[in-house]
Amino acid sequence: MEKSSARRKRLALLTLCIAMFMAMLDNVVVNVALPRIGQELDAGISGLQWVAEGYSLVYAALVLTGGALGDRHGRTRMFVLGLGLFTLGSAVAALAGTIGVLVAGRMVQGVGAALLTPGSLTLLGHVFTDERERAKAIGVWSGVSAIGLSIGPVIGGPLVEHFGWASVFWINVPIGVAGVLLAAKVLPEIPPRARRIDFGGFALSAAGLGLLVYALIEGPTRGWTDPRVTGCGAAAAVLLAAFLLLELRLAEPMLELRLFRDGALSGALLSGFMVSFGMFGALFFLPLMMQGVLGWSPSGAGYAGLAMTAMLVVAGPLSGRFAARYGPRPPMVLGLALCALGLGGLSLYGDHARYPEYLWTLFTMGFGMGLTFTPVSVAVLQRVAPAQTGMASATVNTLRELGGVLGIAVLGAVLTNRMTDGLTSALHRLGVPPEAVGPIADAPTGAAHGGGGAAGALPEPVRQAVDGAFVDGIHLALRCGSAVLAVTAVLVAVLVGRARPLAPAASEEPRPEDLAGAGVA
Repeated sequence: MEKSSARRKRLALLTLCIAMFMAMLDNVVVNVALPRIGQELDAGISGLQWVAEGYSLVYAALVLTGGALGDRHGRTRMFVLGLGLFTLGSAVAALAGTIGVLVAGRMVQGVGAALLTPGSLTLLGHVFTDERERAKAIGVWSGVSAIGLSIGPVIGGPLVEHFGWASVFWINVPIGVAGVLLAAKVLPEIPPRARRIDFGGFALSAAGLGLLVYALIEGPTRGWTDPRVTGCGAAAAVLLAAFLLLELRLAEPMLELRLFRDGALSGALLSGFMVSFGMFGALFFLPLMMQGVLGWSPSGAGYAGLAMTAMLVVAGPLSGRFAARYGPRPPMVLGLALCALGLGGLSLYGDHARYPEYLWTLFTMGFGMGLTFTPVSVAVLQRVAPAQTGMASATVNTLRELGGVLGIAVLGAVLTNRMTDGLTSALHRLGVPPEAVGPIADAPTGAAHGGGGAAGALPEPVRQAVDGAFVDGIHLALRCGSAVLAVTAVLVAVLVGRARPLAPAASEEPRPEDLAGAGVA
């Protein structure tokens, strides 16, 4: 009987790890496939932004509501439904013949991930009731989640090169089907509990964020004075303001804005948001530069990310010990400063740069990111009562995801604006008509040096103008990200430094369901 119970626990842990690995992997694995997607689906920079944003935007908008749905309708039921939707979305994305269908598949994946991730830690707590077993299981589960984020590009590069871009989605399908079957058999049924679902907040935030991202992505292409762009921007401002007012009035809000009243928590939340904004926003474009301008293969672009992965693995444990000894402020501020330095340093290298020359910037950014993530969670756990850790952790993770969404949109707008302006001037000097600028500007997304598409047929002077304008745009985006992170480091130092430690009530013990959002990366 004990052997059967132990086997069931191992299978439950395997199921939860598989699901989290897939959800975290898909946050990053698609980036290295973007140049090939742009080439084969004839997508420009804005289209590829939507491929990345479709997943992250839906995930960020729905993850807190997903946790509430799990409370109300059963964690296991929502987990299985989420894993099924994620698998379905993967199949739709893999079969996509147009960029619109691919984005739709990515959005279905985002819905699935938002439903399955909030309940994972709660289910883990119900499977492993012994404290020591639970601690080991959480360690394995957290490690697998981190691995999914860190090795995504390394897995994605060879897959894209040898099996095509659709393989990064096909790989999820058999694993997802096996996970659904396992989950239905081995995961425990957790009784639902009464929980108010903030549908108003969800609707306002999802609509507002969607319109804001649309305006930011389409603005450089359509023009910032285009009625559709200005209308979406204005509507987004109204909807997001209404969302904030609603959340402040609710006793059980979707996003706990009252956490910002505490200086240390504000600093931690700002740190998590801005690291994702600067780093995810900038790193979205690096595979396009490596493959479309520098002529790297997908595998080479994926392996290039190993430098950052290695530093993330090294810095994570160090930051935990650093935060335990000196508090969360020093590693958070140092991590932000290193990220700013890495992004700024990367902007110094052009289209003739060799990998060993800018390798130090990747080490610096990876170490900075690794230093930052753990202290943010430490600051949250230090500053809130145990019963509020689930909401606080979910808020941190939602803001991290939103930071990545807005980083890709904002820094992408900076890149596209600078590139379009520079390319228009360069092509005018070459005698190219203005109406040809738009199609030519999308050449980097078709892997101009990778062989294929219209980009490969461009005359050499035109191709050089495209590469130069694209690199110039990336440089400006990197410098903007660096500046934002540098300012954030100063703000975090001030906010966390002024805050005095809070002493949560020792009698308040967190329930497993209160930790539902703690594991969402």
